[in-house]
Amino acid sequence: MCLNALGSGLKRIAAPLAREGPHGEGRPAPVPEFFVRRFLVLAAVFAATAVHAQPMPTEHALLHEIAGQVSPDREHAIIARLVSFGTRNTLSDTKSATRGIGAARRWVASEFGAISRDCGGCLIIETPAETVTGRRVPNPTEVMDVLAIQRGTTDPERVIVISGHIDSRVTDVMNFTADAPGANDDASGVAAVMEAARVLSKHRFPATLVFAVLSGEEQGLYGGKVLADTAKAKGWRVEADLNNDIVGNSEGLAGTRETTRVRVFSEGTKAVETKEEADKRRYNGGEVDSPSRQLARFMDGVADRYLANFDVTMVYRTDRFGRGGDQVEMLNAGFPAVRVTEANENYNRQHQDLRTEGGVRYGDVIEGVDFAYLAQVTRLNAVSMAALAMAPAPPTGVEISGAVSVDTTVKWKPAADAARYRLWWRATTDPQWRYSREAAPTGEAVLRAVNIDDWFFGVSAVGADGYESPVVFPGPPGSWAREAPPPGKP
Repeated sequence: MCLNALGSGLKRIAAPLAREGPHGEGRPAPVPEFFVRRFLVLAAVFAATAVHAQPMPTEHALLHEIAGQVSPDREHAIIARLVSFGTRNTLSDTKSATRGIGAARRWVASEFGAISRDCGGCLIIETPAETVTGRRVPNPTEVMDVLAIQRGTTDPERVIVISGHIDSRVTDVMNFTADAPGANDDASGVAAVMEAARVLSKHRFPATLVFAVLSGEEQGLYGGKVLADTAKAKGWRVEADLNNDIVGNSEGLAGTRETTRVRVFSEGTKAVETKEEADKRRYNGGEVDSPSRQLARFMDGVADRYLANFDVTMVYRTDRFGRGGDQVEMLNAGFPAVRVTEANENYNRQHQDLRTEGGVRYGDVIEGVDFAYLAQVTRLNAVSMAALAMAPAPPTGVEISGAVSVDTTVKWKPAADAARYRLWWRATTDPQWRYSREAAPTGEAVLRAVNIDDWFFGVSAVGADGYESPVVFPGPPGSWAREAPPPGKP
């Protein structure tokens, strides 16, 4: 619909009144004044919104190329190798060359090393570790992550992370001797991390990419904490952590298959939000506009543009009901993070002893992995990472003003890596950003006849090559720059 169509609608409504006068004289009757006022208001609102409807984003050949390079056969080989270690329980053997989590971690590090040699040494392999004890770790145990770091070319302190956990378990989480193949939970996530590393290492990006294989998830999210502590110690500005946990199965308990979508879970309000920030957010809004929620929207857009017959289902929760993953520790450190999980979980294949009962086969075996589906999830991750790393950093200092005004003023801090910006707005009940207009890199723009009371607003940064950052919601609820408070501080 356009303004011409709106005008035609006005004519159609007014036409019956104009066909003849009150006594059949054939003279046009005047259009009632309330019609005129009503349609002038509608026209003004329509002009302020629909003419700025979201433009088609720039298509990037690089992102199509990256999606086409993901290999389900390579992911099958990765999972088969991980399963061959018998168990990867965090408490299992770390000395054996063939069994246990130690052998599995060393194999992953060697594979990252091979990928690095293929890209001319572009990956730095690190194995940060912490010794922990806890409810599921009765004796001091070293929890070690394996990281492959691809340094950015121009903005290396800005970091995009993909993660998955290597440890596995059976019904009793303390049983570290029984076979626990963990093919889907979470060798599938590790396969996505390693295949993304192979594909993305063939290209160079302004921001740093981190490919993280974590330990200790099943015992208490310890590997996620090691990752978060490492990021803080290195001073990384983590823009995103895409945590892949249980991403390779397409068959549900009832036997139905779901191959065309994946769930992305994201927190609504920040784990590190202060009481003062929460009070202001409750009054002005922002419950569904955290950086993590914007990441989920960003990934949804990536799927729509670059993946065939594959969609993101955004879930407005930090994780599945009553359950958790390593992204929680990243959120607790103040870093934006999402959890990527298959659309149709099969609980007979999660946290189960290997057995057959009543004709039902239990256990997380490789036969339960759909490698064509896993490849689609991996494509989503790889393309999202590339799009984020190529785009300018999300804008900082985003603010809005316009109380008792028909216009809304948007402000932000201009950055050198952004050629221009895009202002976004949507109805407060809309799940996705709906309208936009471009703005010069001046740091301030006015949306005429867009009332601040009725809409939510945001700003994204656009590079000279058309790559665009996620949208940033105004103030603390949406700011990427907010860091976690020091220990002991509110």
